[in-house]
Amino acid sequence: MEAQKTAVDAIVALTGCDRDAVAGFIRRIYQTGVRDPKRLTFKGLQEMSRG
Repeated sequence: MEAQKTAVDAIVALTGCDRDAVAGFIRRIYQTGVRDPKRLTFKGLQEMSRG
C-alpha cells in the first residue's frame, strides 16, 4: 500500500492531475501485481500524459 501512496504522490506532484483519477489508475495497476513504486510511477506518468 505504501507503494501506491508513493506513486500517487509523485504523479500528482509532477503532473498536477486529479488525485482521484491517478489513485484509481495506480490501484488497478497494483492489483495486477506491480508492487514497485518506481514502476507504478512510470506507468502512471505514461497514462496521465496520454489523457
